[in-house]
Amino acid sequence: MSVSNYDKYPIIDVPAGEGTTWRGWREIVARLRSDIEQGERPVAAIECYPGVFHNEIRDAIRMHWPDANLIDMHQALLPEDGIAELIAPFTGGGDPIFGYMSNLTLDRFFRSDALEAVRARAAIATAPLVLLGPGAFLAAPEAALHIFANLPRWEIQQRQRRAEIANLGSQDKSMKASLQYKRAFFVDWRVCDRLKRATMTRWDYLLDTTIPGDPKLVTGTAFRRALTHAVSRPFRVVPLFDPGPWGGQWMKEVCDLDRDQINFAWCFDCVPEENSLRFRFGSVEIEVPAIDLVFAQPRALLGAPVHGRFGAEFPIRFDFLDTMAGGNLSLQVHPLTHYIQEQFGLHYTQDESYYLLDAKPGAHVYLGCKAGVGRAEMEAALEAAQSGKGRFRDEDFVGCFAAKAHDHFLIPAGTLHCSGADAMVLEISATPYIFTFKLWDWERLGLDGKPRPINIARGMDNVCWDRDEHYAARHLVNRITPLGKGDGWREERTGLHEAEFIETRRHWFTGIVPHDTGGCETGGVQVLNLVAGAEVIVESPKGAFDPFIVHYAETFIVPASVGLYTIRPHGRGIGQECATIKAFVRTNA
Repeated sequence: MSVSNYDKYPIIDVPAGEGTTWRGWREIVARLRSDIEQGERPVAAIECYPGVFHNEIRDAIRMHWPDANLIDMHQALLPEDGIAELIAPFTGGGDPIFGYMSNLTLDRFFRSDALEAVRARAAIATAPLVLLGPGAFLAAPEAALHIFANLPRWEIQQRQRRAEIANLGSQDKSMKASLQYKRAFFVDWRVCDRLKRATMTRWDYLLDTTIPGDPKLVTGTAFRRALTHAVSRPFRVVPLFDPGPWGGQWMKEVCDLDRDQINFAWCFDCVPEENSLRFRFGSVEIEVPAIDLVFAQPRALLGAPVHGRFGAEFPIRFDFLDTMAGGNLSLQVHPLTHYIQEQFGLHYTQDESYYLLDAKPGAHVYLGCKAGVGRAEMEAALEAAQSGKGRFRDEDFVGCFAAKAHDHFLIPAGTLHCSGADAMVLEISATPYIFTFKLWDWERLGLDGKPRPINIARGMDNVCWDRDEHYAARHLVNRITPLGKGDGWREERTGLHEAEFIETRRHWFTGIVPHDTGGCETGGVQVLNLVAGAEVIVESPKGAFDPFIVHYAETFIVPASVGLYTIRPHGRGIGQECATIKAFVRTNA
């Protein structure tokens, strides 16, 4: 196991001018108050993303701006039963995990008469008036100040787990966190992101509420400048780590995590819908959802061909699955494209691959079904095992392959798969990441002491039975093709499968490796991980961005707009053979 100086808190430095940022409620409210007093209209609209502690903002305004009138937008929402009826088509009934991607807009969540009453009051206000909560921008589109109170999705999930928040239009903080997450994923975030995307160019201020009691305010102009700066250079999102019932111990050492935790199973190292970005403006650090960058700069980040195909979505995902001294992942399958479109409202599915960063002797990966196995017998065996009638005999139904460091296993949707214990997987995949049908969980419980949801029927509907162990051996295991070489480097194609839209390339190098995104007009975003070597440096041949240092196991994003760049060993990496794995969308697919 290689020791790393992995950076858990990457940050992007942004040139900041005077009067760009404020910190703490006293400074923030004083700034907003000054703007209102000097402006022509006395109305401030503070739009709150779901999960923001809006009561903290309310109390700060009452303390530091006592003469301002304040309207809580929650009072204009539909009653909870009305909202439940509105969202019912998207929440999947009694399904504990899955729903359907909502096409609702935020105005549908409000009583029309109540919303109109707030608009009328805002239109004639002559004294300071603050509208606070979701829908504030709808009620005061012509407000003097538009402030967006932002929150990364990972922090939202932590608040859900701690029973500190409820979903959009709900007061039920006691709802099971997984059900809150499901509702947020299929409804709340879709609804509120539509408003976010439509208004980002008009924000006067962004309010960072990630750390309770430590708010930061940045001007909308400076925030948008930071997003523009981010897509001019390589960058990293803030990684997220989480334990799991099969979790291992590798990341504790390599990523320098809390040794007292039972394990760490996952790391989201490049999942912009979940991760955040950190910007430093002088002495003030701002944390925002990484998806904001995708919304604001889709063409420069993704490239025109990728943007044209996927819209303002980031289609490539890198994450870690740590089973070192842990257990097997669940045996699972991902939905086929037509199934995910019909059942969940997404237009592409989770094709993926396992790249082995590390593995102990005896490690293995389950891949494909056994030759001759069909749906009826496997479904019967899974159902019997799930009901407690004996062990599921995986050796009779699922192919199994020995796994070692730098192996690459390709897993197009519809393929049975599972990483075994004692492996450290870099999972490279398309992004619809919650759509996993677990078929067997090895007779264990989740960290909450309860069985994890199993989806045998859905899974059986999606297994491609012709992808057996023989097919996997020929088409899905280490399909490595040499492509070229230069002075101190060589390039290989490692996948993915021909049915998938992501291509992966590996470079081994001791010298300078040339790379090219192709530019934002004809090329596309690239995502890389340093899979061997202690440290490298990413540079622009034309000096277009500052040199960017990457450490072992760190994932980084190179926006399409970057064009030409190079990677070479640096620092502790000099004298070693380094390697990167790079993923990008096949623009001719």
